[in-house]
Amino acid sequence: MATALAVAFVVYSCKGNLSEAEKLDLSVTPLQVVDSMFFIQTENGKLKMRVEAPVMEVYDHDSLSYELFPKGISVYGYTEEGSLETTIKSQKARHDTRKDQEDKWSAFGSVVIRNIVKQETMETDTIYWDQKKKEIWTDCYVKMYSPAGYMQGFGMRSDDMARNAMIQRPFNSYGVVEQDTTKVVLDSINFIGPFPRPKGAKRADMRKNSGKLKENH
Repeated sequence: MATALAVAFVVYSCKGNLSEAEKLDLSVTPLQVVDSMFFIQTENGKLKMRVEAPVMEVYDHDSLSYELFPKGISVYGYTEEGSLETTIKSQKARHDTRKDQEDKWSAFGSVVIRNIVKQETMETDTIYWDQKKKEIWTDCYVKMYSPAGYMQGFGMRSDDMARNAMIQRPFNSYGVVEQDTTKVVLDSINFIGPFPRPKGAKRADMRKNSGKLKENH
């Protein structure tokens, strides 16, 4: 009798655990959760990429495996010499790996991309990264700041180090032209050029030798 009760208890306990497991929706339940995730990628013994995230959730389905970064992600890209060149930061991110070997990253929510070497900064809402093709792109609104000026528009294409970023449909942008030590701002929409000097107006030249102000017509 005691043995029968023990067996019955074990069977009932197993059934209870299986019932709880059956309630889990594996399509929305992560297989693994990693806190303070950190990994690096090297090439020929040199640091190529570093990725950091507060939380990483791992999911696995029949044809697709992916990782979610619900609390944001930071990606750091390095030059061939090992110097930090590019950073990408966002509020959320996702990494998809399909069974057909397709590998794609997406970052969204206040995405900021910086190329430190070129002193360029881009801001957008969503960015996609094809690691195999080494390309990043977006079709969203983009703002780009650089020593050459300010650009904004829709859509952007670049290599994954943001060395040759191009806005696809720019508007209301301006450039900064450096001549000697003087910077002149050129507005591509509202620029109308220098104002002409009225006829008959006098021009004043300062002569260093004479030290006097001479007026020329």
